[in-house]
Amino acid sequence: MENSEFAKVFWEIAELLELKSASGGENRFKIRAYQKAAQNIENLSENLADIYKKSGIKGLTDIPGVGEHIALKIEELIKTGKEKVHHRLLKEFPHGFIEMIQVPGIGPKTALLLKKKFNIDSAAKLKKAVEKGLIKNLPGFKAKKIENIRKGLELKERVKGRFLLSEADQYVNALVGQLEKIKEADRILPAGSYRRCQETIGDIDILVTSKKPVVIMEAFVKLPQVERILSKGDTRSSVILKNGMQADIRVLDPQNFGAGAHYFTGNKQHNIIIREMAVKKGLKISEYGVFRGNKRIAGKTEEEVFASVGLPFIPPELRQGGNEFEIAKNNGLPELIELSDIRGDLHMHTKYSDGSNTIEEMVEKAEELGYEYIAITDHTKSTRVAGGQTEKEILKELKEIDRINVKLKGLRILKGAEVDILPDGTLDFSDGTLKELDVVIAAVHSNFKMERSKMTKRIIRAFQNKYVNILSHPTGRLIGKRDPYAVDMEEIIKAAKETGTYLEINAYPERLDLNDVHARRAKEEGVLLSINTDSHAAPQLDIMKYGVMTARRGWIDKKDVINTRPLAKLLKLLYAKRR
Repeated sequence: MENSEFAKVFWEIAELLELKSASGGENRFKIRAYQKAAQNIENLSENLADIYKKSGIKGLTDIPGVGEHIALKIEELIKTGKEKVHHRLLKEFPHGFIEMIQVPGIGPKTALLLKKKFNIDSAAKLKKAVEKGLIKNLPGFKAKKIENIRKGLELKERVKGRFLLSEADQYVNALVGQLEKIKEADRILPAGSYRRCQETIGDIDILVTSKKPVVIMEAFVKLPQVERILSKGDTRSSVILKNGMQADIRVLDPQNFGAGAHYFTGNKQHNIIIREMAVKKGLKISEYGVFRGNKRIAGKTEEEVFASVGLPFIPPELRQGGNEFEIAKNNGLPELIELSDIRGDLHMHTKYSDGSNTIEEMVEKAEELGYEYIAITDHTKSTRVAGGQTEKEILKELKEIDRINVKLKGLRILKGAEVDILPDGTLDFSDGTLKELDVVIAAVHSNFKMERSKMTKRIIRAFQNKYVNILSHPTGRLIGKRDPYAVDMEEIIKAAKETGTYLEINAYPERLDLNDVHARRAKEEGVLLSINTDSHAAPQLDIMKYGVMTARRGWIDKKDVINTRPLAKLLKLLYAKRR
């Protein structure tokens, strides 16, 4: 099992317990424990089964949010593939109930009411009921609520069959790791939308070179991640993985590997354009190589493929079928940011709000990553649901940061907070408190359904506060769970430039916000970015890579990101507005 599968079990237990709670039962603390464990597990870089193999129950309980009770359930899943509480709860509710309560706008109480009144127990039945107007006369089901449910169903339909980049990453790493153990496998390359670092992935494509392709095929379909085989051939096989994703493998001739890597990386529009460019030069480009007539003239490397049409190598993340060709031809491609360029993380939470670890534990992980600095940015008072602190409470945290900083060598903790932007655009901390901070991250955590112009003005007013450094997760989206709130991003980017405010690429896998399009627009307008993890547990500092992947898709290079600077230069940027 991969971590996403363990997490899914605990998310479902929490959701099913919420249903029981809605009908009068389970306590909130137990539900929250499962949710926290699931959240921390799905963003863990090391596989749970490997941790258990090395260190047993003790190793599992070292994971933030995993106590002995949940560790024993993980052990049960590892040994049997099932967990008895999860299995029992699934039997208590109709099969489609989990899918239905995951629709935005549908909570446990609403789901139970729909079941009782109309026997609606799945997303499919809910969709039909909304289309037929069956639920409009139910108490509490006003037009706005029904419209929100309809939009929630549309959102779920849009992401159906797609998986977060982070989940695909877990499976790609596991599959490649298994294939690397096969001595007959020479070169291995994940391709497709995963290689282009798209925020959601439909399926996994893996390319291999080998002198014995049949051996590769035999081994691939028997990998432990495989649920069932769709097809098995001499050089290509397709399987369904245990999380429901399809994975395809192809064995390529080493002489054609570059052409195959280019073709199977895509995207489709990029491939079409490059083939059209080849035709104008009297060439033909396919997955088998570059041909002039019947003679193959290139294709061993991707560089050869691009060179055949007069282009330099275009990084996979930029192969979007847009203006990458024109820019490449004029030698204008950026030197894309690398994970190694990141010197620190400016957005994370500790036990002072809703995090699982202490400040010192976050420091320990940051030191392991070789960071020069981190900013501790716990929530402020308006976000009480996330343990937001009062101004008096945060001053205690700042004193602890001072105490820890005295003992540190090579790493500096910056004092920060993730401060709520109130509906009128003011902040929920006074300037007197904000001036005590090195990093002020402003964020919208409420009133998501404001009218577009009002939301835009709300955020821009926050920018005008001289202490605000960064706008966190600027559109508020949760991929597959919540659409972005209505906001004019062009105006936000313009205001960020005018006020010297930086925009965040939030690396949390469900956010990746800014997205690649908005990140590129910010770059074009000269607005600097900050790539942060929004970690709520120390192991989550590893998810920085997903923010960097998104930045690369947005044509971002090192100089566009403030936390690629050494500490002294970063501090100058953070304090620039105050002068």
